Amino acid sequence: MKVGVVQTGSVYGDTAATIDKAEQWIAKAADQACELVVFPEAFVGGYPKGGGFGVVVGVRTEAGRDEFASYFQASIVVPGPETDRLSKAAAKAGAFVVMGVIERELGTLYCTVLFFSPTGELLGKHRKLMPTAGERVVWGYGDGSTLPVFDTPAGKMGAVLCWENYMPMLRMAMYAQDIAVYCTPTADDRPTWVPSMQHIAREGRCYVLSSCQFIRRGDFPADYDCTISNDNDAILMRGGSVIVDPLGTVIAGPVFDEDALLTAIIDPVQIARGKLDFDVAGSYARPDVFQLTVNQKANAPVVFKDSASVTGGSHE
Repeated sequence: MKVGVVQTGSVYGDTAATIDKAEQWIAKAADQACELVVFPEAFVGGYPKGGGFGVVVGVRTEAGRDEFASYFQASIVVPGPETDRLSKAAAKAGAFVVMGVIERELGTLYCTVLFFSPTGELLGKHRKLMPTAGERVVWGYGDGSTLPVFDTPAGKMGAVLCWENYMPMLRMAMYAQDIAVYCTPTADDRPTWVPSMQHIAREGRCYVLSSCQFIRRGDFPADYDCTISNDNDAILMRGGSVIVDPLGTVIAGPVFDEDALLTAIIDPVQIARGKLDFDVAGSYARPDVFQLTVNQKANAPVVFKDSASVTGGSHE
């Protein structure tokens, strides 16, 4: 199975233009015969690198509320018109597409990964369980109902977002589902990230496909309040996308400071070879000593019940 990892940036604040860009990169990956294409975290809707939304402890600003309102407008409803376009792009390419988005439900935004099939079906989603640091100001918390894996020709595929990958129990929940194609849309471009991906690949005996944006200050609107730099040439996110095999060997990338499409052939036989001496959720799991409990129930939305339905009375 040939896979592709896209490294490029959103058109921040312009969701329609970002979907246009996604369609172009999906088509580019299809031209290279990719059967699975992975995009970065928060690609549709944007990753607000360097943004603070006017929040410090005990204080919010009017400008920060305006900034959040703009970010809110750039988010998408799932399913919706944007997912329809992505579904068509996946079908046209005949490829699985793993897409990072900012999802809106009621008044809350979620950092989400969407999964599309080669026939254009929206297979499902994963919402980030634990936003990191300042992300918690603008993103809600996912729950255990969105930890799916899906069948592909190379085995089970799923996704874990950015620093969720530092949550050992979440990794174990994915390993226990026999994940073979472990996708990691991320915003982490630090030198420590690639070794972490190598560790996960070797720990899970799976392929790891990590995608990060490459984006400059000039890719954001001129009035974007960026605490990092206001130099249009300043690199806010430098990429570092990478593909790693089940023994922890880097087989594509990492690439920094440029747009890129990384490709590799992934072979299920390599996963089987790795299981000779280590199977983290199997022979090495020691269930007689350790147990992992995953609450897969969705957090229930607010439900309004009138007093009659609660007491058994009527409105008559």
